[in-house]
This record gives sequence, C-alpha cells and structure tokens, in this order.
Amino acid sequence: MDKFNVRVYGLLINEAGEILLTDEEIKGYKFTKFPGGGLELGEGTIDGLKREFLEECQLNIEVIEHYYTTDFFVKSLFSDEQLLSIYYKVKPAESLNIKIAIQPFDFEGQQTENKQSFRWCGVNSLSTNDLTFPVDKYVLELLKESGR
Repeated sequence: MDKFNVRVYGLLINEAGEILLTDEEIKGYKFTKFPGGGLELGEGTIDGLKREFLEECQLNIEVIEHYYTTDFFVKSLFSDEQLLSIYYKVKPAESLNIKIAIQPFDFEGQQTENKQSFRWCGVNSLSTNDLTFPVDKYVLELLKESGR
C-alpha cells in the first residue's frame, strides 16, 4: 500500500437538526454516507467539496468550517489505498432542489448501474449502524458528543 486516497465530505445540517445523507449503489454494493467524494489531482479540498456537492446534489454550498480530518489508519474498502478523509460543516448557498427520499435506498426510476438518493436524518436519532464507512461513523459520534 503506497497510495493515498483523499476524500472530502460535507456535513449539511438543517434547522431541524437533520443531516443530509446519501444512499448509493455502485456495482451492486450499497452504502450510506455523507455527501462528498474523492479529491481530484490539482484540486484544493474546499474546491473539491464544492464540486462534489454540485455533481451529487446540484447545490452550491458555502463552507462554514473544517470539522475533522482522519487521525487514524483506514484502508479503502474498494482499493489498496490508505484513506484520508476531511470533513467540513457546510451550508447551502441556494435552495436545495433535489428529491429527498423518506426510506433508505429509494432508487425509484433509476435504471443506471450507479444509483443515488438523498434523505434527511436527525443527528440525535441517527446510529453509527446507519452509516457504512468507519470514518463517517466516528464523525457521527463526534457530532453527537459536541451537540453539533
């Protein structure tokens, strides 16, 4: 293992104390995570996060503050790379205009191999079992301990 995979994620929490989650299916593998993804070569972390939100949510965001950067070893589930995940608190710069699902993995009408849906979940009612990836689970615990 001699490569790093840098990931950037946004913690978008609404006035009701709900955080935006994305449910995805890629090549038959289903997972739930915070919106965001891989940093591209030549891209800064904030620019990468803004690009990811535009691609995934069709949403321009403002970064409020850095929240957390991985400080323990995590191997990628998808490759032989070490993950470095960076989380920012964000807010929408415009109205969110995507379909919001009620149930997890609501891919109704999506016929592509890669599927995605979004939903709001109360931070306090969300469990680490509701998230797929270890760093997301850790960040959820930090959010709960800090009261957001």
